[in-house]
Amino acid sequence: MLLTDFFIALYNEDARVKRSESRPCLHDKAFELGTRQTFEIQEGEIKKMKQSQSKSGSPYEFYGKIPLRQAIPLGLQHVLAMFVGNLTPILIICGACGISATSGDAELAALQVTLLQNAMLVAGIVTLVQLFAIGPVGGKVPIIMGTSSGFIGVFQSVANVMGGGILTYGAIMGASLIGGIFEGFLGFCLKPLRRFFPPLVTGTVVLSIGLSLISVGIQSFGGGSKASDYGSLENLLLGLIVLIVIIALKHFCKGIWSTSAILFAIILGYILSEAMSLFLPTTGVTAEGVEYTKAWVLNWSKVADASWFAIPKLMPVKLVFDARAILPILIMFVVTAVETVGDISGVMEGGLGREATDKELSGGVACDGFGSSLAAIFGVLPNTSFSQNVGLVTMTKIVNRTALGFGAVFLIFCGLFPKLAALISIMPQSVLGGAAVMMFSSIIISGIQLITKEAMTSRSITIVSVALGLGYGLGANSAVISGLPQFIQLIFGGSGIVPAALVAIVLNIILPKEKAEQK
Repeated sequence: MLLTDFFIALYNEDARVKRSESRPCLHDKAFELGTRQTFEIQEGEIKKMKQSQSKSGSPYEFYGKIPLRQAIPLGLQHVLAMFVGNLTPILIICGACGISATSGDAELAALQVTLLQNAMLVAGIVTLVQLFAIGPVGGKVPIIMGTSSGFIGVFQSVANVMGGGILTYGAIMGASLIGGIFEGFLGFCLKPLRRFFPPLVTGTVVLSIGLSLISVGIQSFGGGSKASDYGSLENLLLGLIVLIVIIALKHFCKGIWSTSAILFAIILGYILSEAMSLFLPTTGVTAEGVEYTKAWVLNWSKVADASWFAIPKLMPVKLVFDARAILPILIMFVVTAVETVGDISGVMEGGLGREATDKELSGGVACDGFGSSLAAIFGVLPNTSFSQNVGLVTMTKIVNRTALGFGAVFLIFCGLFPKLAALISIMPQSVLGGAAVMMFSSIIISGIQLITKEAMTSRSITIVSVALGLGYGLGANSAVISGLPQFIQLIFGGSGIVPAALVAIVLNIILPKEKAEQK
């Protein structure tokens, strides 16, 4: 009954939301006021627009103040979109270092639980800093922060070189602390480097981010590539229903049913999964004769076993400073800064219809770096902008920081109240995949919009073509560079984002501009 009353109250907010949607938004005026040379927006006009938006209270405006009953479901969408991705990198690296619940060591198993708990807490804290800013740290942009998966390849290599164990994980944390500080100060120096990141370059980076995530979304759609029933009819049907419901609510409904389409579709996915378990077999047998539980089955025992409250632990792992870990991880932080520039550019273009300012990019990258250092102190992998949520913003156009801020607060609660985290963690991968397919594709559209802001010339076509063809191709087919030195494989073979970004930046510097562009 409480849940029903909650959504009825949300529905009653529709009329006010529709009125506010018709009012002028920040991006319309901001883009007109900005100049193509500096991308800066007049501070006086920004202040006036902030005041105007605070009164209008639209979810489509960054500074608008909306009631909690509207902010709750909108913020919860972001948590659902990134929850699994926020924890997966930690599980992978913990496994590479021998820290897992299956290791047979109760102390290591408890450490893994602590790290997962801290990951949610840190993601929430750093997201709030990104949204509201502390001095120059934080871009005041609609970005959700979370545990980066871009470092997985480098961290696995470090684990292999150093032999795994607690000391190796400590070395990864020590290197992350240093790398985060380096990226933070790099953010402060970003303004003079801005000329190296025109819309053509950032658009190419955003496009490569979207392309790299498409396969992730499809894997989830099929139930998760590691699931024994991956690609089964049940998983595909569940993901397809979620996708259809999102499209239907988004385009055939209004108000809260449209703006919170993903949340309602995921809730329906939970209900369908539970209903399916009542009528369909929940287990299967592999070709080797091993019995398994199907990926779409809800594991309620995880919720029952989770504690109600737990205090996060500071410094759960002793920091170790080893050059073998510091050097390759430092390089990755430079690449991460470029990716963050792409994420912020993508979310500002897709959500607010304008380019990011120098101040937004500088504060965003600084938050990215110092947030990663904070994460290291809590024993968590680097905390960076989450591309999955960039896709959610570009698809829904909901950029309100009150709504996103509630999502951040919910993440903090998940770090303090493990039962909440467990409830989200049991979400079937196919349910998440149904939403992810559409969200990740939206990132590609944002990249195309950035690239085509100006007329395409032979120079710009060359930059985009080579960056995506050579750069992304190397990332997607890492076996091609298996004969090269290991540090080159780490940089170019882990993700298509890294080589595409580097190639786009280099070509943009060395290729001469055409006469029309110079004017």
